[in-house]
Amino acid sequence: MYKYSDFDEAFVRTRNAQFRAQVERRIDGSLTEDEFKPLRLMNGLYLQLHAYMLRVAIPYGTVSAVQMRQLALIADKWDKGYGHFTTRQNIQYNWPKLTDVPDMLDALGDVQMHAIQTSGNTIRNVTADHFAGAAADEIEDPRPTAELIRQWSTDHPEFQFLPRKFKIAVTGSPNDRAVTKAHDIGLRIVRGGSGQTGYEVIVGGGLGRTPMVGQVIRPFLKKADLLPYLEAIVSVYNLMGRRDNKYKARIKITVFENGMEAFRDAVEARFAQTRVDFAGVSAKVLTEIEQSFASPAFKAAATDRFDAARKTDPVFRSWTDTNLTPHRAPGYAIVTVSLKAHGQTPGDATSAQMRLLADLAERYGHGELRISHEQNVILPHVHKSDLPALHAALKTEALATANIGLVSDIIACPGMDYCALATARSIPVAQGLATHFSALGLEQEIGKLKIKISGCINACGHHHIGHIGILGLDRAGVENYQITLGGDHTENLVVGDRAGPGFSYDEVIPAIERLLRTYLSVRNDTDETFVETYRRLGSEPFKAALYPAEAERDAA
Repeated sequence: MYKYSDFDEAFVRTRNAQFRAQVERRIDGSLTEDEFKPLRLMNGLYLQLHAYMLRVAIPYGTVSAVQMRQLALIADKWDKGYGHFTTRQNIQYNWPKLTDVPDMLDALGDVQMHAIQTSGNTIRNVTADHFAGAAADEIEDPRPTAELIRQWSTDHPEFQFLPRKFKIAVTGSPNDRAVTKAHDIGLRIVRGGSGQTGYEVIVGGGLGRTPMVGQVIRPFLKKADLLPYLEAIVSVYNLMGRRDNKYKARIKITVFENGMEAFRDAVEARFAQTRVDFAGVSAKVLTEIEQSFASPAFKAAATDRFDAARKTDPVFRSWTDTNLTPHRAPGYAIVTVSLKAHGQTPGDATSAQMRLLADLAERYGHGELRISHEQNVILPHVHKSDLPALHAALKTEALATANIGLVSDIIACPGMDYCALATARSIPVAQGLATHFSALGLEQEIGKLKIKISGCINACGHHHIGHIGILGLDRAGVENYQITLGGDHTENLVVGDRAGPGFSYDEVIPAIERLLRTYLSVRNDTDETFVETYRRLGSEPFKAALYPAEAERDAA
């Protein structure tokens, strides 16, 4: 993992001290709320429905056992004993008191963490594949690239007041787990004709009220040109992006309104200028960053205990079937720990759960954890011989749910339970769906399925790209839920199709049940997933299931 330099340490401490003074001036009345707002947002502090919310950055989703333990301490000392992991690989505390926030930031600084640029119209926390450095399909670990971008973008003097927020994601695998095509800039590490690695650069993706799939602006960019090229893209956006309407200020609208050809020409012209004055990062600095992400010393051990446990323990076998991913090292597995126990809030983790995860990471996982954009926690390097003991320990804190990729592994934003922007509830819908299909005994039969729920048009729950997406809206003071079908969050990113009129809160779960029972009746075989069936048959049988009265009327 990357360790702070003396500069990093001094920078974070100075920022925290500045914000402490700003909080003191807000409390004594020297600053009004309007004056304080841009200052707190620069430090990740929001004012939500019921209280302040502090959003803490977890750069590229990587967190150490020591840091995870500190997050638990912060939850106990200054919040209500839990934190919420988000689709941006951050953690949010929903109940801090304003007077305590400076102490929380100092506690984060003690373990080389911060909340800088987790809000505001700037380059936000850089995200990456949560299996980075471990995945069997990986070309190259994307985290050195993400760390390089973090250093370049933090407090960048030109990019602190962009037209709107700006998000960058990086993946090092051909199988995209970082949703790069739904970001302002997506970077995919690829091999060029000479065998050297570089970047496929994607721009103009995004969800929200106007979902768009990112487009390739450069099929191959040399590694040495990365920062000058990013500088060129963001500089052009900063000049061309609209500031008259915040709903049309994202780079996706800039690209759409000007056209990719004109936007690319402007970027290339700017790039020709920037690479003269800004040659990029030195090879020495890049090497030092890459060395920070060196692989741990993997052990050679037999997997007999793992094989025996799978044969004798059906609960363990079920968990290994759903929650493990192939690792690049022989004898190892990537473990995804579900934060979606049936009936629980997706993404929430108690302080006790965080401490256990920290302990298990030190005992079995080389001290490292990851946060996924799907709101789960990953132990990226676990030897298979340790998995039976790991599984037994996870059960003690309700962390051994065998549901990764199934119906109950739902992405959901906080919705109207917390968020000031939300227009409907998300959490109760997610909880209800999870418990409903578990009680029916259909979860395993339905198989792989991505349900994503957003409580407003901002789409923090990624509903547009769920196999089944659910968007909660306000219709004349009543919650109304639109359903989209056929979305895809992978390298073949697709925005789902809106099925039709929305459903009331009480109608959502019955509608999804009709939808999935129809899928079970029309799929070719048990290996054909919901989204594969949808692509094969189209929307008609599923719309008929969602709106049976209309189907009967049309048939008549």
